[in-house]
Amino acid sequence: MNSKLILTALALPLVAVAVAVAFATTGLFTPPPVRGSHDVLHLAERIHLPGAVGPESLVFDPSGGGPYTGVADGRILKWNGKNWLEFSVTSSQREECSEAFNPTMEHVCGRPLGLRFHRKSGDLYIADAYLGLQVVGPRGGMASPLVTHVHGNKFLFTNDIDIDEEDNAIYFTDSSTVFHRREFMPSILTMDKTGKLMKYDISSKQVTILLQGLAFANGVALSKDRSFVLVAETTNRRILRYWLQGPNIGKHDTFVELPGLPDNVRRNQEGEFWVALHSKTGLLTKWAISYSWFGSTMLKLSLNFKQLHYFLVGGKPHATAIKLSSEGKILQVLEDLEGTTLRFISEVEERNGKLWISSVLMPYIGIYTLQ
Repeated sequence: MNSKLILTALALPLVAVAVAVAFATTGLFTPPPVRGSHDVLHLAERIHLPGAVGPESLVFDPSGGGPYTGVADGRILKWNGKNWLEFSVTSSQREECSEAFNPTMEHVCGRPLGLRFHRKSGDLYIADAYLGLQVVGPRGGMASPLVTHVHGNKFLFTNDIDIDEEDNAIYFTDSSTVFHRREFMPSILTMDKTGKLMKYDISSKQVTILLQGLAFANGVALSKDRSFVLVAETTNRRILRYWLQGPNIGKHDTFVELPGLPDNVRRNQEGEFWVALHSKTGLLTKWAISYSWFGSTMLKLSLNFKQLHYFLVGGKPHATAIKLSSEGKILQVLEDLEGTTLRFISEVEERNGKLWISSVLMPYIGIYTLQ
């Protein structure tokens, strides 16, 4: 008998027992507390998105308007201070896109993730998970595709972007060459390492692969001095730094290791970085992302998405936001430990003394006033 089949046969009952114990034992697989954490995010205000869900990324336009956010039905919405207005869409096929959340239609309707404005042109650049890099003008409307392939291979999971306006370049990620966005759970649990960090030259329209073999390439952020770009490697629970200038140009290193699964990374005015953790890492998650057989075996069990996600996030969902220095030192950890106001956060944008906080799964954004 094939050795892999034997291992799977042996692993299935072991994993099933672990799952049963997790269901029956409250707190056993709960992630440990983070040292120095402040449990304050439950004080955040929530702004709901009627008829929409999953505001994954937030961005303000050059005049300070917004924020703008992309939601699960393929629209990009703008907050005008009172209401959410439709600003743009990434797909012209809107006839069957009336449901707020329908993952099976994402490839048709589009799923805008990372958003960034080009401050000089006023154009909004969009990383659509299924439709690649897109752009729309300051007045919104139908977005136009920029690039959907690299070296003849179609992007399956375009995720996040940042813009170097001096170099007129976009840095962006494709999380996997195997899994689509709606399959993000298998991507993590099988330790898929096909993600890429890339550069798109706006003038020449050329794409360059900077890093590949990444375990779920995710959030992107350029340093204030433009000497390096950060990329979140979600499955490996770390942020990588790719050098764009200086003696280490073209090389990369680990910027910081984190106590959970990082999503988007955003720089503030001081050159520090906010990282949103989708979840902290509990015991079961550590097993799943340390041993590929464990994660693969979990996928073979009769578990639905909610059950698998429950184990991945370690039980009780809650928000964790981490501020890093420009050298990668953890400066601050803010949480909503009970998940009473915020959970499953995907991005933290600091602006005028407030944190604007989004979530790829929830139907609202949060606003927390810094103390």
